[in-house]
Amino acid sequence: MNVLVVNAGSSSLKYQLFDTASGQVKAKGLCERIGIGGRIIHKVPGKEDYVADLEMKNHSDATKILVQTLTDKKLGCISDMSEIGAVGHRVVHGGPYFSGSVLVNDDVVEKLQLCRDLAPLHTGPSLMGIKGCTDAMPNTPQVLVFDTAFHQTMPEEAYFYPIAYEYYEKYHIRRYGFHGTSHRYVTGEMLKLLDKPAEDTKIVTCHLGNGSSISAVKGGKVIDTTMGFTPLDGVEMGTRCGTIDPAIVSFLMEKENMTPAQMNEFLNKKCGFLGVSGVSSDCRDITAAMEAGNHRAALAFKILGYQIKKYIGSYAAAMGGLDGIVFTAGIGENTHQIRSLACKGLEFLGVELDEEVNANVPRPIGTTLLSKKDAPVKVYLIPTNEELMIAKDTAEIVSAM
Repeated sequence: MNVLVVNAGSSSLKYQLFDTASGQVKAKGLCERIGIGGRIIHKVPGKEDYVADLEMKNHSDATKILVQTLTDKKLGCISDMSEIGAVGHRVVHGGPYFSGSVLVNDDVVEKLQLCRDLAPLHTGPSLMGIKGCTDAMPNTPQVLVFDTAFHQTMPEEAYFYPIAYEYYEKYHIRRYGFHGTSHRYVTGEMLKLLDKPAEDTKIVTCHLGNGSSISAVKGGKVIDTTMGFTPLDGVEMGTRCGTIDPAIVSFLMEKENMTPAQMNEFLNKKCGFLGVSGVSSDCRDITAAMEAGNHRAALAFKILGYQIKKYIGSYAAAMGGLDGIVFTAGIGENTHQIRSLACKGLEFLGVELDEEVNANVPRPIGTTLLSKKDAPVKVYLIPTNEELMIAKDTAEIVSAM
């Protein structure tokens, strides 16, 4: 089955067309500047990249253009829309309503509307992406795959916040966790690599990018994760602060005369790597500045390395042991210094990184054993593939219709 995987942003629409039988990516691209002009960047293996400025007033226009491009005789890879068997959408927050991937219908869209307050930056674009696909392909089934779904196995002592219980009941305030599709993919790959039954495994998965989260996966199921009610919680990120003393929020609001909206903007967009270093939110820029002797850049770098190590240790305690660690996503796959900092000092747990291998991962990056071969805890770099997971979930649900 050909599945179109869609990831909608406020003014963008990323897409990939998968042949789920082979796992082949037949095309991928990006519609950007939606509502303020419009541009498509379209790539098909074996063909020249196609870039064009085309008017896209909304996500419906963008979806129509990407379907036209996919079916174009010169630019595309399929003959007509009937070859698209289904559409799979990445959705960030399923709230308390969704514990797994679901087929789109009116009831599902209505419940997704209720998640707007939980992820205001993400849910609106997702709804626009769904509407765009409905307008362009009204007879094509659509499936929603949630970032929060893989974390639904957490026990209540892990997902509950010690606030007044009435606000859990009233506003669904709890730890949800994010990047679940990525954590699920690399967990599945790691289970294949460990020489023991899946139900006996204890793994820490580290999804490290501009947004980062770490999960404890015991027996193939998540028992804890660093992101919480929103993707702001956890470790230091590109522009997000991660976990801080909550009293800092009211303190700064009073001292700096900030509104709730301004504070939310500050915590999400002006902290993390950017706020500490004063250089950039990009780990590559932080690395270059650190190597040039910039103390604040080095501090930003060390904070993240320390926090990852702290979570690995605490999750090993929560699981009662540790069999493996996975590094994935942009920083996890490309920044050997962070991997080294995160593992250094964990030898007492059986973590022994092969620093030579870690610093010289061959390109193109593939699954790589980073620990010493005889180390008790296996440390792997595993490139993530969220889109493939979305395509597989979509095909499975639609095939069962």
